[in-house]
Amino acid sequence: MTTIRQMLANKRDVHTIDPDATVFEALRRMEEKNVGALLVMKGEVLEGIFSERDYARRMILRGRTSKETPVREVMTSDVFVITPDTTSGECMVHTTDRHIRHLPVVEAGRVVGEISIGDVVRSVIDDLRFTVRQLEGYIKSGG
Repeated sequence: MTTIRQMLANKRDVHTIDPDATVFEALRRMEEKNVGALLVMKGEVLEGIFSERDYARRMILRGRTSKETPVREVMTSDVFVITPDTTSGECMVHTTDRHIRHLPVVEAGRVVGEISIGDVVRSVIDDLRFTVRQLEGYIKSGG
């Protein structure tokens, strides 16, 4: 099964925002980068994650304004992280069980990447396709 380290080899960008930035700035960056979440970083330290879900639940429903609210007030601070040695299958379980879509990748206390549920699904599908091809080859060869 594919590991996150292998997935990160093809994925370079980690999109971040400072916790003191406004929600409006975060939304603008998310739109520019076409992503659904930003890692909230103070220097090299992961402080949280800000997602479209955070915006909908903690801004709109509470009547806050995005140009005046700092990201730190509405971000998810209890962030579930994975390591580069985590497999795509394990990530599928975590994202499903925890109802999350973005997983920061941390190694030796340092953020080294980010994986989305879309990345995980693509990887699991690729792994399954490989297995099917292997089984078809085995069957055609007469076992």
